[in-house]
Amino acid sequence: MTDHSTDLTPVLDHVDRTLEESLSRLFGLLRIPSVSTRPEHAGDCRAAAQWLCRELEEIGFSARVCETPGHPVVVAHDRTPPEGPHVLFYGHYDVQPVDPLNLWHSDPFEPVMVTRDDGARQIVARGASDDKGQVMTFIEALRAIRATRGAMPVRISLVIEGEEESGGPNLVPFLMEHRDELAADIGLICDTGMLGATPAVTTALRGMVGEEVTLKCATRDLHSGIYGNAARNPIELLCTILASVRDHESGRVTLPGFYEGVREPSPELRARWREIAPDDATFLGAVGLSQPAGEKGYTAIEQTWCRPSFEINGISGGYTGEGFKTVLPAMASAKVSFRLVAGQDPVRVRESFCSHVRAALPEDCTVEFAPHGGSGACVVADDATGLRPALAALGAEWGVPAVTIGCGGSIPVAADMRNILGMSALLIGFAQDDDRAHSPDEKYDLVSFHKGIRSWVRILHAIAAGARD
Repeated sequence: MTDHSTDLTPVLDHVDRTLEESLSRLFGLLRIPSVSTRPEHAGDCRAAAQWLCRELEEIGFSARVCETPGHPVVVAHDRTPPEGPHVLFYGHYDVQPVDPLNLWHSDPFEPVMVTRDDGARQIVARGASDDKGQVMTFIEALRAIRATRGAMPVRISLVIEGEEESGGPNLVPFLMEHRDELAADIGLICDTGMLGATPAVTTALRGMVGEEVTLKCATRDLHSGIYGNAARNPIELLCTILASVRDHESGRVTLPGFYEGVREPSPELRARWREIAPDDATFLGAVGLSQPAGEKGYTAIEQTWCRPSFEINGISGGYTGEGFKTVLPAMASAKVSFRLVAGQDPVRVRESFCSHVRAALPEDCTVEFAPHGGSGACVVADDATGLRPALAALGAEWGVPAVTIGCGGSIPVAADMRNILGMSALLIGFAQDDDRAHSPDEKYDLVSFHKGIRSWVRILHAIAAGARD
C-alpha cells in the first residue's frame, strides 16, 4: 500500500541533498537547442523529446516519443500507478529563437549560474524559465518521491510537447486522437509564475486571436516625389484602419459585438486583486511605466487579467534600411492580436476584424489575411478539483499564503484540456516577471527551481490527501 503519511521530511530532504544532481540534469536539457520555429533545429527538438523520454523511463515511467506531422510529443505513465486521483501534467520542451544573439552575455545554449549583487543565484540559458526549468521541477519531484517512497501518491501521466512556441498546430489533433489514454481528473500545467515571493495558482487565462493583414495598392514601389499625394500610401492607410479598431478616448475596441458575453469582475474579486497590486505603478513600474493605457475605469491588472484587448504587434512596409529612401511603398503589413476573456468567440472576433478592414478599403486597394492561431479564454472555478489542496501545499512550502490570480497571456492547452479531455487544469508555475522569457539572457532563479521541486512534492501528496478527506 502506498504511504500517504503527512510527514514529507524524507522526500524534501532528498530534494535538498540532490539539488546539484538535479541542476546537472536541467543543464543537460538546456544544452539542446530545441527551437521549434526553425526547420534546421528539427533534429534538436527530437533529441530533447528523446532525452525526456529516457529520464522518465529511468524513474519508473513507461514513456514514448509520439510522432506528429511536426515535432514529436512525449507521453508517459507511471508503470505501477496507485489508486486515487489521476493527474495529467503538461509542459513543453521547445524554446524560442535566441535572436538577437549579440544581446546575450553568454552562450544561450550553454547554461551558466550567475550570482547577483544581493547573493541570489540565477540559471541563465534559453528555456531556463520557459519552459524547461519549469518542466524539470515536476520531473525532479517525481524522482525524489520514487527514490524515497517507491510509489507515487496519485496516478500520474505526462504529456510534453515540442511546438508550444510555434503555435502548437499539432497538439489539438494529438489530444483528440489520444483522448481516452490522456483523460484524467486534474490537469497540471507548469508554464506560469509567482507574484514575487508569493506563490500563485493561475485560474483565469485570456484567449487569443492572431492575424496578419497585408494591404496592396500600386503595382510597384513608387518615387514619392513623382507620385506622392496622387498614389495611395498603404502604410498610411493601414495605420488609419488599425487606429480605428480602438476608441482612444475610452480605450474600448470598436468592433461590433466585441464585448458581447464579457462579464464584469465581481466586487470581491476586484478587492482581492487590489490587495495584490494596490496601485497601477505596482504592476507597471518594473517596465518603467505608471499609467494604464487600456479601458478607462479599470486598473492595470484588471485590464490584463479580465478585460479583452487589441494590440498591434508589428508593422512593416517601404524602406527601413540604412540611410534614407523617398519611396512610396506598394504594400504594407501588420501583425495584430486580440486577447480574449470568457464569453468571447475567437472565430467571431476574427471575422469581425477582417470585415472591419475590408469595409475601410478605398478603391484600388486589396487586402490579404493570414491567421496565426486562435483560442478561447479559460477560467477555473473556485471549487475546482485539487485547487484548495494545491494552494495549501504552496503556502506551506513558501511560508506565505498562496493566492489565485489571472494572467493576461494565453496558454491554449488549458482550454484544450477542458474541451477535449474534460478536466480543469491548475496552472502552477514558479517563474518571475523579470525572467526575460523570449528575450536575451533568459533566466530562472535557483530558488524557483529548488522550491519548485519541493512544491510539487507537497502538491501531489496534498491532492492525494484531499481525495481521501
